[in-house]
Amino acid sequence: MGSFIDEQGAEIDVSRGEGKKTDTETAKCPGCGSNMVFDAESQCLLCHHCGTKKEFVTDAVAEERSLSDAFGKGDCWREEEAAVFSCDNCGAKVVLSRGETAKICPFCGTAHVRKSEELAGLKPNALIPFSISGDEAVDFSKKWAKRRFYAPRKFKKKIDTDSVKGVYTPCFTFDSYTSSVYSGRIGQTHTRVRGSGKNRRVETYVVWQNISGSYFDAFDDVLVTAGTKLDQKKLTKIMPYGTDKGRVYEEEFLLGFMAYHYDRDITECWGNAKSMIDKEIERRILSRYTYDRIAYFNVSTRHDRVTYKYIMLPVYVGNYNYNKKVYNYYVNGETGKVWGKTPLSVFKIAGTVILGLGILAALIWIFFGG
Repeated sequence: MGSFIDEQGAEIDVSRGEGKKTDTETAKCPGCGSNMVFDAESQCLLCHHCGTKKEFVTDAVAEERSLSDAFGKGDCWREEEAAVFSCDNCGAKVVLSRGETAKICPFCGTAHVRKSEELAGLKPNALIPFSISGDEAVDFSKKWAKRRFYAPRKFKKKIDTDSVKGVYTPCFTFDSYTSSVYSGRIGQTHTRVRGSGKNRRVETYVVWQNISGSYFDAFDDVLVTAGTKLDQKKLTKIMPYGTDKGRVYEEEFLLGFMAYHYDRDITECWGNAKSMIDKEIERRILSRYTYDRIAYFNVSTRHDRVTYKYIMLPVYVGNYNYNKKVYNYYVNGETGKVWGKTPLSVFKIAGTVILGLGILAALIWIFFGG
């Protein structure tokens, strides 16, 4: 499920200025002819039918691309190569090959998935492969769920390979050399003793100082999600990812997985990255000073030699329906780190309240009624 090989087996790689032909036989087992999938443990193609493994050639590390060349010039999926499938229930979109069909939405678990007329859009140039298997992701999820005391027992039992799906999520990373000028007025609070005897008192006062200067820095792999289903806050919860070791994208990595279609383009994501960099620059500049009050602080930053990668990150997405509401949890497909929200068991909460009231009543009786 989720391969990106077209029925004819040909692909033109515009980014390298040459024709790259990908034979459909790369997805077929040489032993039995069954479809092969990418195996996280061996990092090669695997046939689940007969156990045959097959390596494929890929460059080790993806190269950065100049941001100035990105806008409107990115490589795109060809119409005959891939299609977008949309979930009518939650609106999530995934990219699959023209020969594939999305049966279940990985985010809400419903079967209301249909092929969209929307074009697949921008194609990634980098990828971090899954390095933990689906079974391992389930094990990590179960251990995480066990620590959620107030989660319903049914939720913990529901976590299995059918409810956890491997989905590559789209992100951009940005590198930038920055030069900033700043000015501001900051203050430090002090106290002093005035008077004596009955007139003795402590006064609080602020010593203000004007600050200004230049600041130079370099930022590497500022990560911004290009999807709204797995937004920046959620992605941060399961980070880090080894983005500096991102591999050159090859379609073989996606065999057996889905790819979440991006909702936000590179222009919007670069704007978010600049906001993140601006906040960090402000923090780093102010860390040079001692203060507890800010009257004002202004920073103007110039970005040079900006590069980017459009990178797909491995995420296992789990979903659980409880009282007509969907709860998602996410597993970092590289490290196994888990984060998510769980439903709350009314019975467990009620039991805790009753137990607490009972302990409180016992303490009152011991201290006041005994």
